[in-house]
Amino acid sequence: MSLQDFISEALSPWTKKAGPDSDIVLSSRIRLARNLEEYKFPLLASMEESYAVSKHIGEALTQQEFQEVGPLELVRMDELKTNEKRVLVEKHLISPHLADQSKYGAVLLDKEEAVSIMVNEEDHLRIQCLWPGFQLEKGLQTANAIDDWIEGLLTYAFDEKRGYLTSCPTNVGTGLRASVMMHLPALAMTQQLNRILPAINQLGLVVRGIYGEGSEALGNLFQISNQITLGKSEEDIVEDLRGVVLQLIQQERAARNMLLDHSRLQLEDRVSRSYGILCHSRLIESKEATQRLSDVRLGIDLGLIQGLSATILNELMILTQPGFLQQYAGDVLSSNQRDERRATLIRERMKLEQEKHD
Repeated sequence: MSLQDFISEALSPWTKKAGPDSDIVLSSRIRLARNLEEYKFPLLASMEESYAVSKHIGEALTQQEFQEVGPLELVRMDELKTNEKRVLVEKHLISPHLADQSKYGAVLLDKEEAVSIMVNEEDHLRIQCLWPGFQLEKGLQTANAIDDWIEGLLTYAFDEKRGYLTSCPTNVGTGLRASVMMHLPALAMTQQLNRILPAINQLGLVVRGIYGEGSEALGNLFQISNQITLGKSEEDIVEDLRGVVLQLIQQERAARNMLLDHSRLQLEDRVSRSYGILCHSRLIESKEATQRLSDVRLGIDLGLIQGLSATILNELMILTQPGFLQQYAGDVLSSNQRDERRATLIRERMKLEQEKHD
């Protein structure tokens, strides 16, 4: 695949597949942090050392193919335009840190875009595996298989007592970050999140926005992940997160049923208003668009809106971000121009969806 293939489509191929509990858990992610034994870690490395790491890893992982994943395409950050990097961030294929601050950073991607191996981010390697719906165990199996394959080609920095050595102390040990992206509109509407989120933090988990650390929780989308990697096995980390996510799924379903039972008319009005605004607006800001899309997705999941695919939230959440809007326009857009183009794109996409189901 070429770079253009990765940045031209909003939805990665893996997101079009069904997954368990996908009405609430949009995706599951497993990320492993690894460093090479013979090189300085990225935060201390010189430009020459960073280039040597990127070259070494790129050659090792593209010359041999891992059968379960297929060939990996190497994309170097210094060969990308600013907006192309932004698009890859919006698709969750690279981190903002890799896009903006990495020395000789790169990413290796499979054709499904379910596997993303970042090079020279905070660590030499960040192995990321994505699955639709609530599938943490499958994600861990895939990530471990890829990790074993890479360890057969490269020598990791590892300590018998501490485990895998990483740039950030919170990643030392397993180097594992397990996370899920959850859509929790009913808990937000019933104001239960103000009580639930602090309790989650006390359990050693962290709640972030749609693009991870430092990002805002747009469209009632929350990324929930483990915070501690040292002293726990990979299986224990995943199981702890799984238990909390199962409780959140149960609470979100209960909140949705409560809204239907006690505030159905108000809920239908809110969903219908958001649907109408998305179908007819001429200008819409990013924050409002994501909130309206969240309302519509809730309406689809509860059967209040017919003839729309549930994946429309995933698609338009990405398509309406600044990077994608400018990529399609082929030009840098002002804020007002982006608002106009965002509204036009949503209207046209809604119309196509309606025509498809007529």
